[in-house]
Amino acid sequence: MEENENTAAGESSSTGSIFTEPVLVVNQKTKLIELTNEYAIYDQNARQLGAVRQVGQSALRKILRLLSSLDQFMSHTLHVVDMTGTTQLVLVRPAKFIKSRVIVQNSSGATIGEITQRNAIGKIHFGLSAGGTEVGSLNAENWRAWNFNIQDVQGTEVARITKTWEGLAKTMFTTADNYVVQIHRPLEEPLRSLVVAAALAVDTALKQDARGFN
Repeated sequence: MEENENTAAGESSSTGSIFTEPVLVVNQKTKLIELTNEYAIYDQNARQLGAVRQVGQSALRKILRLLSSLDQFMSHTLHVVDMTGTTQLVLVRPAKFIKSRVIVQNSSGATIGEITQRNAIGKIHFGLSAGGTEVGSLNAENWRAWNFNIQDVQGTEVARITKTWEGLAKTMFTTADNYVVQIHRPLEEPLRSLVVAAALAVDTALKQDARGFN
């Protein structure tokens, strides 16, 4: 897997990483015309840890994205990079019809596991699996309000995704442009990477396609 040639934007960086910080803040501020996805990832102290970038966008794909909604049915590839531009995770969402599926790969291109949409009506539920075995789930509590819980295979909540969190200083982040990922405890692989991937994929690869569900 090739590393991203460009470093992630931002003046300050954290000594932590997306795999070790207990709180991740994903900046989802969109451009006027959003032809590619690129979101910044911060820790709770507003230090940038990395970014999520969409790659492989041809000129035709960009035109389709600008002029139609067909892009949501096509494949998407996202690179999660650190502050040096080194790829940490790759998220591949194959072409979809109704339900989404995201393949999570490591920096070498080896598959870690999958995030698979289980239903298309009501509060959306995604299974987290590795090697064909279920290891957890991503569950929408209120799709429109950005409330999600991530559980392990025993049904214990290990992480939560919200638009607000009282631990963040209001002067650093606004709820309009960011969402907060709280990881409750250190996790072992492959669940750790799948939880981080699910949290980072919720908007760029999953939620953007599922408008109207709640």
